Amino acid sequence: MNLLFSLALLIHFSTHFHGHCTTDNLQLGAEITLVIPGTYMDGFVTPAFVLETSQPVPSFRAGLTVEAVEGKYVCSFDVFLGDFKVWSSSHLSRFFTTEKCVIGLTRDGDLRLTGHDDQIGWRTATYGQGIKRLQLSNTGNLVLLDEFNHIIWQTFHFPTNVMLWGQRLNAQTKLTSYPTNTSSFYSFEIHQEKLALYLNSGKFKYSYWEFNPKKPENISFIRLATNGLQLLNNNRHKIAQIPSKRLKVLRFLAIDNATGNLGFYYYSTTTRKLEASFQAPRNKCDQPNFCKVNEICTFSNKCSFLKIEGFTGHFCEASRGNMKEIRNATSVLRDENNKIVNATKESCAGSCVKDCTCVGALFTSEYRECYLYGEIRGMKWVDNVGEGMSFMVKVLEGEKNGNGLKKWELILIVVVDGIVLFVCLGGMCFYMLWKRKKEENNN
Repeated sequence: MNLLFSLALLIHFSTHFHGHCTTDNLQLGAEITLVIPGTYMDGFVTPAFVLETSQPVPSFRAGLTVEAVEGKYVCSFDVFLGDFKVWSSSHLSRFFTTEKCVIGLTRDGDLRLTGHDDQIGWRTATYGQGIKRLQLSNTGNLVLLDEFNHIIWQTFHFPTNVMLWGQRLNAQTKLTSYPTNTSSFYSFEIHQEKLALYLNSGKFKYSYWEFNPKKPENISFIRLATNGLQLLNNNRHKIAQIPSKRLKVLRFLAIDNATGNLGFYYYSTTTRKLEASFQAPRNKCDQPNFCKVNEICTFSNKCSFLKIEGFTGHFCEASRGNMKEIRNATSVLRDENNKIVNATKESCAGSCVKDCTCVGALFTSEYRECYLYGEIRGMKWVDNVGEGMSFMVKVLEGEKNGNGLKKWELILIVVVDGIVLFVCLGGMCFYMLWKRKKEENNN
């Protein structure tokens, strides 16, 4: 009975704000409550929009979201473009609560997300700064304004995995994306000399895509224009641009939570959906998680299990390892923090053997560079890799040979070969003596 009552309140509330929301701002003292079901329902998710812009479809909307995650309910305050989430209060930390999910703008100007027993799950901490209202702009920027319409706080200063049209990100800023059921995450980072995509896993930080401007000027900030991503210097002059592949007005760029791919998105009036006009990287084999750990991407863009005799993936509690070379294979990942310069293939292999957290190494003979890896991921088959690259995998000691024979097997082979050799030599000597004696008897 309690479950049905909670669902009735929830459905009524969501329908009310979804169908009749016309305001783009909230005043001081405003408070909106969303009822949470008393019983957990797997796959349950519902938004209740309280703010909406007046621009044509798709418009920006902001509101509360309750979602069933890992046996609990997550309460968040989110911004959507159509049905695509472009900002969330729970991006870095989830707020689990029961009974209710509340967003309120206090009388002293603090925007708060609270739950059961008024527990605070997220806040802007803008109390006492002269805040007068919360407003959702036509660019999707959620802002807190004072009486002079000055922006005191804005979501553009707290990016998630999305960069909206008109948004500006300075150098040393990054977008982050967190896949489910894993401790690793993706990041799109702005450096003074380049833009790069990274897979962050433990102490390793692997880059898998980079864009370097041709002009030798430092990047001050980037801006998403209608036709591409612009890179600008301190004087606001464009030094480079990553163009969109379609003549469509861009709405945002985002890092995909599942693949780690960076895409530029526009609204298609034909399909009435947000679609990608550019992706980096384009090839599936160049995506860091297209294949699982210990799998390799084939020439037909399919994943195949990489069977390596003696490979365990854990060497800190095992005996000393050896390195085995995998021909015509490489990795799309590079870790500048675990890079050795002026190396040889032998020294590269030795560095991985000495580090128990290292399970593989990539050596490039052209630049004499060595990259160490903490997991076998991002592997793919390539042509002519032997000309400049060599990928080596750590295996347990005694597995260095290509046939994967163990020490006792090698000893047994040597002993058996020795016995066979002794019998053969003995037989030859006996035959020669017998033949000589026969000739003497004949004479």
